[in-house]
Amino acid sequence: MKILFVEDDPSFANALLISLRARGNEVSHVATGGNAISKFLTGHFDVVVLDLGLSDMDGIEVLKRIRSKSNTPIVVLSARVGEVSKVDALDAGADDYVTKPFGLGEFLARLRAAHRRGSPGPTDRVLKVGSRMIDLSSKQIVTDDGRPPKLTPTEWALMEVLALENNRIVSREELLRRVWGENFTHEYDYLRVYIAQLRRKIEDDPATPAYIITESGVGYRLMAEVVVKD
Repeated sequence: MKILFVEDDPSFANALLISLRARGNEVSHVATGGNAISKFLTGHFDVVVLDLGLSDMDGIEVLKRIRSKSNTPIVVLSARVGEVSKVDALDAGADDYVTKPFGLGEFLARLRAAHRRGSPGPTDRVLKVGSRMIDLSSKQIVTDDGRPPKLTPTEWALMEVLALENNRIVSREELLRRVWGENFTHEYDYLRVYIAQLRRKIEDDPATPAYIITESGVGYRLMAEVVVKD
């Protein structure tokens, strides 16, 4: 992978750089938000690894700036704990949120999963949910007002699994395995946060969802009309 790594703690950055490069990744490291934005705009990266606690600007602002230009997967690193911080990062366009300190093996697995989600397999399926059309091939949601919500690569990967299994219950374990990988099949709270994010973008009333239905204790089901089959 070609990785843009944004981290202002020198000792932490050096340790992670050694581990990433030892596994064959090409890593560009910057220590400030301003340099991160400039570097991203002048290069091509498979994944962005972004620390939120930067010295010159809030990492959330860096995240928003990068996301406004690209759907490149962004994995957030942060010492900030709690669901509010995670939701803020996800709302800004993050694909994953890793809390410091973390295990290297888990982090690398999350990085690989983010990269896979950034390059999903082709599908021509188009679905209708209310007044919205979900085109999986172009990764777009078409709306009547011409202001479609933007989905992150992770949200698209989750949407794609639900769409391919349309009208069928998909267990929580299956969703976690197919979107995040075998090591994440019990991250139920994690899945709940992403389902909530997806509902905010496609449901008319996210508090009473009509399309992404919770099957209590089992999983989720997408109820949509298939307009074009793949």
